[in-house]
Formats: sequence, C-alpha cells, structure tokens
Amino acid sequence: MAASVIDGKAFAEGLRARVGKAGAAFEAQTGRKAGLAVVLVGEDPASQVYVRSKGKATVAAGLESFEHRLPVHTSQADLLALVARLNGDEAVDGILVQLPLPPQIDEKAVIDAIDPAKDVDGFHVVNAGRLAIGEDALVPCTPLGCLMLLKDRLGDLSGLEAVVIGRSNIVGKPMAQLLLRESCTVTVAHSRTRDLPAVVRRADIVVAAVGRPEMVTGDWLKPGATVIDVGINRVPAADEGRTRLVGDVDFASAAGVAGAITPVPGGVGPMTIAVLLRNTLVAAHARAGLPPPEDL
Repeated sequence: MAASVIDGKAFAEGLRARVGKAGAAFEAQTGRKAGLAVVLVGEDPASQVYVRSKGKATVAAGLESFEHRLPVHTSQADLLALVARLNGDEAVDGILVQLPLPPQIDEKAVIDAIDPAKDVDGFHVVNAGRLAIGEDALVPCTPLGCLMLLKDRLGDLSGLEAVVIGRSNIVGKPMAQLLLRESCTVTVAHSRTRDLPAVVRRADIVVAAVGRPEMVTGDWLKPGATVIDVGINRVPAADEGRTRLVGDVDFASAAGVAGAITPVPGGVGPMTIAVLLRNTLVAAHARAGLPPPEDL
C-alpha cells in the first residue's frame, strides 16, 4: 500500500492565513503591524530568491517587511552596526540575517548580536538553551514546521520512537529537542552511527536532514513509519544539462513502505517561510506584552 503524501504546501497556506488573521488582530490592538527585517549580504542567487520570497510572503500576510541588501564586501563591523540598529528599532519584531555570509564575516558573531527576543530564526544561544531546558523559546523555522506536520498527521506523539538523521544546529538538534518535548523516544543519528539502516528501522518517525541525495531507502524503514524529508538536493536530470530536486529520502522506494511521507519539493520547504511569519508574530506579541496568538 502506497504511503499517504503529506502536503506541506497546503498546510503552509493554512498557517499563513491564520498568521494573517492574527496579524490583523495585533494591528487593531497595538496600532501597528508586526515587522520583519531581513538582511542579505552579497548577491548569492539562491539567497536572493529566498529573500524575495520572504518579503512577498510577509507583505501578503499583512505584516511589515524591511529589507536590507548590503554589498558582498560589507565588513563585519558594518553588519553588526546594522543589527544593533534593528535591535533598537521598535517597528522591528523579527530580525533574520540570511545565511551563508561572505567569508570576512563571522556568522556566530552576527547571530549572537541579534536580540534573542527578535531572533525569529531561533539560532541564538539563548533560544537554543531555552528550548533545551523546556522553556518557551523562538524555535528554528524548519524543525518547528516539521513538528507541525507530524502533529497534524499523527496527533499525540507521546511514546513514539523517533530517529533524526543529522545533528546540525539548524535542524537536527532542535528537531530532537522538539520531539523530546512531545515525549517521543529520540535517537539522533549521524555520519558516525553504526548500522544506520538498523537504527532507522526502529523508528515510528524518521526525520531526514543530512544533505545526502536519496540516502534513505525503503528497506531502511519500519512499515507504516511517518517520514519527514528535510533534504533539498539538486541532482542531474534525465535530460542532459538539466537538474531536478530530490530529498534525502528515495521517495519511490520509501513510499512503498512508509505510512506517510513528505515529498520534495512541496513538503517541508513551504513550511519554513510560513513558520518564519508565525515566529515574527509570536515575537511581536511578546514584545508588546500580549499573550501568544492562538492557533499558531
């Protein structure tokens, strides 16, 4: 029996609509829109597309968008000065510095300079620490989006065994913390894991975030498992000179074993920007001394 396909695009559209409704209520209460500032340094084509998409989505959701585009030779001091100004700007509730940054800039120094209350990417050590000890925090967008899809599909996750493949600070580690918070039994697997297929085969939930095209195949999976594929990899297409997008999971073989699976594209990807808008609104409520928005 073929797996159900988890439609991240549809879920993200619903989340954006809820953000728009909550954003309008916030504006009515405070007299201003929640504001997101996005900073892009350099001219990386993929980053430019992503920043443009974020700006359009922010405006479409009824939030205020502030874009700052800096030349590739911008110094670390100049970027930190901009972050300091945004920290002090009352119109800005969320700050996102698009990664990667040029080599002359220390990414950690920039992330550490962002006010944790405006850290809508959830990368600041304060937010990472709060998440780790179970306190309220701004959580990285991609893993939070994955959790939303899992809960929408499975409901209560308590007691389920989950394997997260990948241990990055951006996805793997926060994903594991979120699943622990839902009372899952969590294993974080990585390149040094012995007999990785056997470890994955135990899991009711598999989150693949390792950056290796189609690494996880159907024979790695427990029948009926729910598979969340975070990977976005470009590989050669059948047509010479063209490429296609694939995930970290071999969709064709996995779909014959899994109970449910996210496709690539159209699965986790659309959730990231939708959750970024959600985080901005959550940050805006906290900064205004208001309770968190409901249904987000």
